[in-house]
This record gives sequence, C-alpha cells and structure tokens, in this order.
Amino acid sequence: MEILSNLTSTFPTFLLTGIPGLESAHAWISIPFCCLYAIALSGNSMILFVIITHQSLHEPMYYFLSMLSATDLGLTISTMSTTLPILWLNAREISLDSCITQMFFLHGFTVTESGVLMAMAFDRYVAICDPLRYTTILTNFRTIQMGTLMTIRTVVLIGPLLLLLKPLYFCRANVLSHSYCYHPDVIKLACSDTWANSIFGLIDLILTTGVDTLCIVLSYIFIIRSVLNMASPKERHKVFSTCMSHIGAVAIFYIPMISLSLVHRYGRSAPKVVHSMMANVYLLLPPVLNPIIYSVKTKQIRKAILSLLLGSKQR
Repeated sequence: MEILSNLTSTFPTFLLTGIPGLESAHAWISIPFCCLYAIALSGNSMILFVIITHQSLHEPMYYFLSMLSATDLGLTISTMSTTLPILWLNAREISLDSCITQMFFLHGFTVTESGVLMAMAFDRYVAICDPLRYTTILTNFRTIQMGTLMTIRTVVLIGPLLLLLKPLYFCRANVLSHSYCYHPDVIKLACSDTWANSIFGLIDLILTTGVDTLCIVLSYIFIIRSVLNMASPKERHKVFSTCMSHIGAVAIFYIPMISLSLVHRYGRSAPKVVHSMMANVYLLLPPVLNPIIYSVKTKQIRKAILSLLLGSKQR
C-alpha cells in the first residue's frame, strides 16, 4: 500500500470524467459533441481564411477577429483531444505531465481570448469615440504589438502557475470532475499544502479576467456616453449596432466562465452532471457561437464568406 501511495505521489495518474450517470449513452452523446466540434472548427477556420485572403479585411478590427478565431480553434482542439476519446473509447486515464500540458493550452487560450475581447473593446472605443484618429492609434504595427503582449502575458502567468503543481503530493482517488484537466479541479485532489497555488491562481485571475473585464466595462461606459450624445436616434442605432457582435462574444465567454466558477465554489451539493455540462458549455459555447455571431452581424465577413462559398460552387 505504501509503494502504491509513493507511486501515486511521484507519478500521479488522473481519471477524467465524461457525463456522470450517462456512461452507457456516451456513444450517442458523442454525436452532438462531434457536430459542435465540427461547427467550431469549420466556422473559425473559415473566418480565419476569409480574413487572410481578402485584402479589404486587412484592418485592425478584423485582425482582432482573426485572433479570436485562432484562440477558439486552440480551445476546441485542446478539449476535444480528451473529450472524444472518453466518449468513444472510455479512455479516461491521463498523467500529471499530460494534464499540465493540456491545462497550459486550455487556460492559455482562455486567457488569450479574454485579452482579445479587451482589445476588441478598445478597438470599438477608438472607432466610436475618436474616429478621426482611429488609423493613427490602431496601426498594423500596434495591433501586432497588442497580440504579442497578450501572448507574453499568457505564458508568464500560466506557466509558473502550472509548474507549481509538480511538487504537490496526490494521495486521494484522483478522479477529476470534467472531461479535461481544469486547474481548480486538480488542486482539490492534492494532499499537500496548496497555499502558494491558490495565491498565484488568485493573482492570475485578477491580472487577466479582472483587468480585462474592468477595461471592457470602462470602454463601453465611454461608448454609451458618446452614443447618447449623438443627436439622431438613427445614427445612435447605427453606431451602437457595430458593437452588438462584440457584446455577444463577451456575453457567451464571461457568463459561462462566471457560472462555472460559482458552481465550483458554492455548488458542491449540485449533481455531478450539472458540473460536467456547465464545464462543457463553458469551453464549447464561444468557439461554436462566435463564428455564427460575426457571420450574421458583420456585413463584410458575411459577404466574404458568401463570395467564398458561391465561388467554390461555381467552380
């Protein structure tokens, strides 16, 4: 027993969880999951492709949208790599190193997406509140700088947080709550002191989601004030409608994230299936809905996609 305990602490292996209570139906449940993953992969790939290939879309607003699509692709691939094997083959085992690798990409892309949404809010703020200086403030070089800073922030904050998991001692039944590795979920299984992990996690949360949310809210306060100062109701509607896609993207990203955090903290008595479904919604909803929202609400993207689809049919 002691040898087993030592092996568990030195080379811990975790068991991922599919949909609790519905294990016998995993093969059928995989069908809607496959459909959603296909929508996410094809939708975000198409948006990336049209932005790269259409010269008219080579503007800061669409560069940020391409970053959003790239992070959504990363999120989709990060989760489907473990979710589909569980549903198809009941392949639940994952080592600590593999778990840390998945968390680096999963949390990394989540933090990056939060940063991209903040950058898009700043883009809308400049476009509406200071339109005459838009091209001088948001140059291509500055857009690249912002993208680089978001990537550096992700690596600097997520890397050390995950490396702090390596010295931890795991001696309990290492069954995780979700079909992917999630940092708060892994921390709960540790038997050694996780004080440093919790403090570092809180600092990361404040410096990423906290700062990004505050900047997004401030941007929209200034945007709303600027829109309300416009004389014509028609002009107010036209200007504010340019923000609707971004508001939708912010809502489908932050609402599931906050809901999952609250369930983890306060909903321990909730059925396990609730935890599982909310965890899947949290990471599946943005990649699936963002391409649909931007394709429907953004005229230039819609025209580019239609020309691509109609052009390929004519060939």
